Amino acid sequence: KKIIDVVQYAPLDRLMTETDCPYLAPEPNRGKRNDSSNIPFVLQKIAELKNVSSETVAEAVLSNTKKLFQKIR
Repeated sequence: KKIIDVVQYAPLDRLMTETDCPYLAPEPNRGKRNDSSNIPFVLQKIAELKNVSSETVAEAVLSNTKKLFQKIR
């Protein structure tokens, strides 16, 4: 519930995704080993919560990631 609240509250230009590998696989893979192949499920859930397309979420996350790593260099 707390994660859902955060996603609903946070603007898309502040969100990033990660895998929590190997734990905390998203539905429908709960209880299985987590890996980066599950990221589309996370993007879809964020899209549902934000009422946007998963493509919009993916583009935002990619942009946010590029901005972050540009600052780290």
